[in-house]
Amino acid sequence: MTNALRFPAADPPAAAAFFAAELAFEADPDDVYRDLLAGTAQGYVLVETRAPEVFARRRIPGAINLPYRDLPERVDLDPALVYVCYCESFQCNAATKGALALAQRGYRVKRLSGGITAWEQAGYPVEGDGQATAVVSQVACHC
Repeated sequence: MTNALRFPAADPPAAAAFFAAELAFEADPDDVYRDLLAGTAQGYVLVETRAPEVFARRRIPGAINLPYRDLPERVDLDPALVYVCYCESFQCNAATKGALALAQRGYRVKRLSGGITAWEQAGYPVEGDGQATAVVSQVACHC
């Protein structure tokens, strides 16, 4: 028996339900970039959940900064929008913590797959004061 099939694949209806549920929680950098490029990014806001200093240095264009560590119990955001949270990378969980905090406050949320690192690796633009370096983004999350 192969290692890959040691556990059998789910039946198609179960697989479809699982993957549909997964997509309800994640946004793909390519989809977000295409929306930004086409001017069709209505209905959601990108939320950088790391520290303000990191946000100032390097962020996805149009993102707002809501550091997960500083989220107050009451946040004044538009409840009709979806908040797509991101952090540094797959190794950082600031986006998960930020999304959890917003969801607990009644907002609809998603997480951007791979964070700003995946965004940059895809060649998409960032803005900021330009002091961040690739080495910094690969070493730690700086949340």
